[in-house]
Amino acid sequence: MNKSDFLNTFSLIQRPGADKLLAWLESTDFFTAPASTRFHGNFDGGLYQHSMGVYRRLCELLDNLPDAPQISPESRAICALLHDLCKVNFYGVELRNRKNDETGRWEKVPFYTVDEKFHFGHGEKSVFLIERFMKLRTEEAVAIRYHMGAFREGEGSDYAAACEAYPLVLYLHTADMMAIHFDESAEG
Repeated sequence: MNKSDFLNTFSLIQRPGADKLLAWLESTDFFTAPASTRFHGNFDGGLYQHSMGVYRRLCELLDNLPDAPQISPESRAICALLHDLCKVNFYGVELRNRKNDETGRWEKVPFYTVDEKFHFGHGEKSVFLIERFMKLRTEEAVAIRYHMGAFREGEGSDYAAACEAYPLVLYLHTADMMAIHFDESAEG
């Protein structure tokens, strides 16, 4: 998977401001950042590759499950590609000591750290960043906001209500979990 795949999928987004959002993404570490520090996609480019994996899984779910809601190609691209924008300029790299199994020597190796500069929640921050450039439909904003499901403390009943009101919430969360647990693994 390469950057051109992302750009081709992003071209499905035709809203006013999408071009400015893409220009901003290009000015950040979005295409080189990891998706996490130690878990899924913890490698250079992991963030945009994870986003593409979520897009693929979301389309599979919406196209193949009976009674799936009708979600436009544009909304699919917005939700999947941009759900983790909160991770842009979010990670740093530090060095730590690790014993080299082959040589038996200790050496300094890079590892990812969190370097949060804008504390605004996870999904909430993604919605905020997107809306700096283009408007989201309510269902898209709620789906992105709750893409972590009920994994955050106190989210259970709110998440369930969001799923009930906007089916896209459950589909985006499920696609995210499928991409993480079925398609990706920790590197290192």
